Amino acid sequence: MYICLMYSSELIKGTLKTIVLNLLREQGKMYGYEITQRVKELSKGKIQITEGALYPTLHALEDAGEVITETEHIGKRVRKYYTLTEQGLISVNQRVSEFADFVNTMKILLDLDPKLGNV
Repeated sequence: MYICLMYSSELIKGTLKTIVLNLLREQGKMYGYEITQRVKELSKGKIQITEGALYPTLHALEDAGEVITETEHIGKRVRKYYTLTEQGLISVNQRVSEFADFVNTMKILLDLDPKLGNV
């Protein structure tokens, strides 16, 4: 499902929607393969998302009204692009804020202090 060289699949599964929505907020429209490659690039290879994990996530976001699709024909290929909706923009802002608060709470609970290099 997820190929992750450094993090458990549970961590990735719990954050995949947030990752995808945030990428779309930053990049505008993207197609699936482009999303997987950007995640790999930004994470320096620590997170590699398979199509089997990405596309169900994109479909769920579409069903929730957070992304819309646009199809483009490139030669003989059809490429499906995903773009945030207004609801998606609201959702990504909430999700990123929630995740940042969660990370700070986990630092407290686990007694982690990044300044000391304990992470």
